[in-house]
Amino acid sequence: MRFDSEYDFRTKVWVHASEKGTWYLVTLPKKQASLIKTNTPKTNKRGWGSIPVVASIGKTTWGTSIFPSKKDESYVMLLKADVREKEGIKKGSMVHITLTITVDL
Repeated sequence: MRFDSEYDFRTKVWVHASEKGTWYLVTLPKKQASLIKTNTPKTNKRGWGSIPVVASIGKTTWGTSIFPSKKDESYVMLLKADVREKEGIKKGSMVHITLTITVDL
């Protein structure tokens, strides 16, 4: 049996720059992160504790993963360049995100 859990939130885009490149990310609000941690079975988790999701911003929907962040007590998600371009997302942009997690029981 399968069911989908959907989470809606607004958050700010931030940038992490390193020798390997520049990454655009969002941190999930703690309320949604806590719900995801509680409601997502360990069987849905992948390497590094990541959870596969379907993300939507504006008219753009794509498959990606969220990754646990102990520092933030939350999850972070990378924003692909093509998503940022399609939706006009820059560093500091506030974005409305819908995440869907499909849980297999």
